[in-house]
Amino acid sequence: MRIGRPRTLARLTFTVSLVAALLGVGATGAANADNPAPPDTGATKSDNITHLASVPMTGPLASGVNTDIAFAGKTAYVGNYSGFAIYDIANPANPKLISQVSCPGSQNDVSIYAGLLFLSTDSSRSDNSCQSVSQSPTVKESWEGIKIFDVKDPRSPRYVAAVETKCGSHTHTLVPDKSKDSVYIYNSSYFPNATYPDCQPPNDRIDIVKVPLKDPAKAAVVASPVLFPDGGFPGSDTGYETSGCHDITAFPAKNIAVGACMGDGVLLDISKPAAPKVIDQVQDAANFSFWHGATFNGDGTKVVFMDELGGGGGAECNTEVGPDKGATAIFDIRNKKLKFRSYYKIPRHQAEQENCVSHNGSLIPVRGRDIMVQAWYQGGFSVWDFTDSAHPREIGYFDRPPIEPASFGGYWSVYYYNGAIYGTESVRAFDVFKITDRRTDPASRIRLKELNVQTQPPFWG
Repeated sequence: MRIGRPRTLARLTFTVSLVAALLGVGATGAANADNPAPPDTGATKSDNITHLASVPMTGPLASGVNTDIAFAGKTAYVGNYSGFAIYDIANPANPKLISQVSCPGSQNDVSIYAGLLFLSTDSSRSDNSCQSVSQSPTVKESWEGIKIFDVKDPRSPRYVAAVETKCGSHTHTLVPDKSKDSVYIYNSSYFPNATYPDCQPPNDRIDIVKVPLKDPAKAAVVASPVLFPDGGFPGSDTGYETSGCHDITAFPAKNIAVGACMGDGVLLDISKPAAPKVIDQVQDAANFSFWHGATFNGDGTKVVFMDELGGGGGAECNTEVGPDKGATAIFDIRNKKLKFRSYYKIPRHQAEQENCVSHNGSLIPVRGRDIMVQAWYQGGFSVWDFTDSAHPREIGYFDRPPIEPASFGGYWSVYYYNGAIYGTESVRAFDVFKITDRRTDPASRIRLKELNVQTQPPFWG
């Protein structure tokens, strides 16, 4: 999703209101009754999907938008335009809210590492505190960047540091240092403007933040490598000009990463984390509007790129748009080159008022198969198999009817973690599902201690 500082966005149909009364910092707990799944009146789904639970948005986050998810142990961390929430998921059928922190600043992308939570702020603020208010990016003193919280006690998160980045932080990706003494953060931001003192064109770079784990307060930008010395994709009638990256996904075990960078998809060598190098670059002027995100398969030999046509607010899952736009593109990685194979898009057409486009998903780890679950906003979510790169196919889905009256909604991120599927229904709830299928059941035997979806572990290979 692309909302934050004032920007021109294709077909974006909503804005997010952050209520001034909710701008205080601090964690607030909640009584934890059972959280049964709603009746889902009118929803359609495949027989292999079961809706286990749904926890409604409450308190200081109720007026925001749920965004990304990170996992550590039996805990889930959910970003929200108004802050973040922490859930106990020891029993996936009954997730319990542990605490939530009010800290407005779109889009509050989250990740977790060694008891630290990292939070992206991509809207211009009066300062770096959680009590800040919106302030024009044309003001030199305005702040955007990455906030760092100590969440070793999830009942009482503690704000410990902030790092300002020139064009804000729309998303970020963790790359652990091989010494294990620190972690690098690849910061993605875009849409520079000549009137913004700190975010000048062309912004053909990313910022890299190094965080010393023993003293995170000393976190700082240590490099800003230029990925597009030639300027990248120049733009077209349907595609965005490259001026930064939207998201980066790392595969540290192979020292590679992929960047979804507006008009470009790039393959990176990250063997030197503070000095990534572009080793291949692809464009798709015919069908891609905005290279949004990416997911590797289990051994890092394939990658899928998502196209966020319409900015997340557009109704792109219909006959008029067709199967190749607002879709997910599958690439094989051969000899350090990205080789296009096919597109995947959900086969169900959505109503004209339903925002629907390819969005955030994760791998379901099954040896010998390439299967992932993926969010499609009001298109629900899809479980699909791309083992045959040229012929992907859906094997499961969940889809609610349109929101009435018509408005933005649906699943922002849907991820598989330790036997369950977790989803952020962007304006309603934190949801949990289960898939029961012989093709995906083996994944339940793989247990992770931590998962940041944009820092993929090697499941095998």
